[in-house]
Amino acid sequence: MTETSNESAPTAEFTITRVFDAPRELVFQAWTDPAHFTHWFGPRAFTTPLSKITMEPAPGGEWRAILVSGDGMEIPLYGTYREVAGPARLVFTTGDPDNTAGDLASVVTVDLADLGGKTEMTFHQAGVNTDEAHAEQSRAGWIEFFDRLAEHLTGHLAGDTTA
Repeated sequence: MTETSNESAPTAEFTITRVFDAPRELVFQAWTDPAHFTHWFGPRAFTTPLSKITMEPAPGGEWRAILVSGDGMEIPLYGTYREVAGPARLVFTTGDPDNTAGDLASVVTVDLADLGGKTEMTFHQAGVNTDEAHAEQSRAGWIEFFDRLAEHLTGHLAGDTTA
């Protein structure tokens, strides 16, 4: 993890690389199609109901997902797509990286490499108004999301539409 100090907006960034036993096109769909996204996006203690996801996967398009806990607490997440080059690359924001109020935000880059039926995903997140501790929490959260993504992809390929 690398941290860069800047008086107006401290940033911290990290990269996670993961290989999925699924074709690149399906992994890209899991990132851009609400019918897939609903199954894996969020920590295990939360759901992301399909009715609470909106996606416009095109440069300038917006995405929004509301995570819902077992007791009904809702956590909204949102951003804007900066680059959509399926099935190889996706760049989007979380929050508003150009904000001046000091709110947490980031830019996420997802690169997908075809490994002959498998996919190597390189995920990079650079946080704005983020310190090293928050970046480490975010990294741990994404790892849990990606565990769920792997389970969804495996289940989907096996024909389980609830995975």
